[in-house]
Amino acid sequence: MARPAVRYATTADGLEIAYQVLGDGPIDLVIVPGLMSNVDRNADYPLYGGYLRRFPRFARTIVLDRRGAGLSDREVGSGSAEDRMDDVRAVMDAVGCRRAALLGHVEGGSIAILFAATYPDRASSLVLIETPARMLTAPDYPVGRSAAEMQRVVASFSATWGTGRATLRLTSDAPDADAAVEALGALERSIGTPRSMVRQFQSGAELDVRSVLPLIDVPTLVMHSPHTPWPEAQARYTAEHIRRARYVDMPGFGSWDAVKQDAFCDVIEEFLTGQRPPVGDVDRVLATVLFTDIVDSTRRAAELGDRRWRGVLDALDARAAAEVGRFRGRVVKHTGDGMLATFDGPARAIRCARALADVARVLGLEVRAGLHTGEIEMRGGDVSGLAVHIGARIGALAGAGEVLVSGTVRDLVVGSGLEFDERGEHELRGIEGRWRLLALRPERGSQSERR
Repeated sequence: MARPAVRYATTADGLEIAYQVLGDGPIDLVIVPGLMSNVDRNADYPLYGGYLRRFPRFARTIVLDRRGAGLSDREVGSGSAEDRMDDVRAVMDAVGCRRAALLGHVEGGSIAILFAATYPDRASSLVLIETPARMLTAPDYPVGRSAAEMQRVVASFSATWGTGRATLRLTSDAPDADAAVEALGALERSIGTPRSMVRQFQSGAELDVRSVLPLIDVPTLVMHSPHTPWPEAQARYTAEHIRRARYVDMPGFGSWDAVKQDAFCDVIEEFLTGQRPPVGDVDRVLATVLFTDIVDSTRRAAELGDRRWRGVLDALDARAAAEVGRFRGRVVKHTGDGMLATFDGPARAIRCARALADVARVLGLEVRAGLHTGEIEMRGGDVSGLAVHIGARIGALAGAGEVLVSGTVRDLVVGSGLEFDERGEHELRGIEGRWRLLALRPERGSQSERR
């Protein structure tokens, strides 16, 4: 599926704020970013992926990058709270949005609170995710973090930003931790430098909207997920000081698991629309899942530079989508520097994986691929289930240029003419039992065989 166009709104002080619009109603929903946002990459990552897959079904979903980060003007700092409210207003004006529900993450939630209190005619409701009224402790606010604790957080944040480790702690249940770190590292680097992000973080830590909470007079949903590093007591404080706010504590924010993401989004959809999506949206089918990943992508990106590397990735994505379509598959999503696709036949999936390896070599890249066949859950445009996790684990074990399959796949393609070499039995992290794996044997005379 083509990515939505990135557009720019101009603020009163002349800055350009990047935004995207997904879906077409019947309500408007503006996502006010916290620290993490790059509108060109958000859909690939768990912090936004579930939202951008689900929300456009029932709302015109408007996503923006904060000033000083992502694709917005970076030649400025993070700006004041007033500046950031102006950014939201500029984007709403640019798309002709008079009134919208506002969803904010962490300090993005604080900006949404200020916006709703300042412009009550433009905010129809609030969804606040892990939003503290204040981050630091105070004599009348014991649930905050101490100054010493905040210093440790900032130091760790500064040391790890750009590696993926800074934001990995905000996510949960990654099927492949190493792949998650690599993908999140690319996202972090696309948002800003360590120094600029520390400034943004510190700016958010200085916000204190406690006095504004009693002024909020729109329906408000406050959500907290147990696995996150933000204290539950802070989210509860926010909910308790907004009239008639609803508080929900449940997993799903930052989850890599589409089922948990959907459960989290179900609560938000019900709050905003008055109803949850029908249970019938979930279908279970037998399918072959294919995971691909670029080998040594970090080194190649460093060699080429961001612009050339993005061009190579775009070219690979386009050619990969064409190959998947040729073998009657469906690209489910891109996973950092890789891809997840599904097929209704394992032999076609294997042949597609072989073709993708050839396409990558033409572009000077090596990809690894992993395949498994099993029952998957289809919900909207995404897939989930044990078979998906198994496929991801197998893909992580494949070598450069290798197509690695489970014994299940091998058994289902008997008579297809495809040949395999044994790779022994393996334990797959987080999955019970030992799994027989096999590597697709290169076609005779192919470039892979000559290598």
